[in-house]
Amino acid sequence: MNKTAVLKSVLFGIIATGMVFTTMESASAGKKVRGLYRHVVMFQFNEDVTDEQVKEVEKAFLALGDKIDTIIDVEFGTNVSPEGLNEGLTHCFLVTFKDKKGLEVYLPHKAHQQFDDLVKPRLAKVVVIDYVSR
Repeated sequence: MNKTAVLKSVLFGIIATGMVFTTMESASAGKKVRGLYRHVVMFQFNEDVTDEQVKEVEKAFLALGDKIDTIIDVEFGTNVSPEGLNEGLTHCFLVTFKDKKGLEVYLPHKAHQQFDDLVKPRLAKVVVIDYVSR
């Protein structure tokens, strides 16, 4: 199987089943990774925040994955739910760590603190939930 076919099958698996894989080998074997520490962050931006400022926040959040070595993965998306239960929250970021110790490095990290300084004045609401995957 070529790399493109493997990538397509991995992406389909993630989208269709919510599985997260640590390597292409485990993805092709179809194994779920359990016990990872997940840090979910949801934002509602202030009404006066521009689209450019929102894009700056998105880019800065994703860049944390390259700046903090305990981050296994970081991703985000915007609300697309038809249920109307988001209570104004528009952005959801998911940061994955091996364990809680990874979060404990992340929270006080200089790069995270700089991100907080950038984003806090732009937010009307923030919700954070952490969990261990099962």
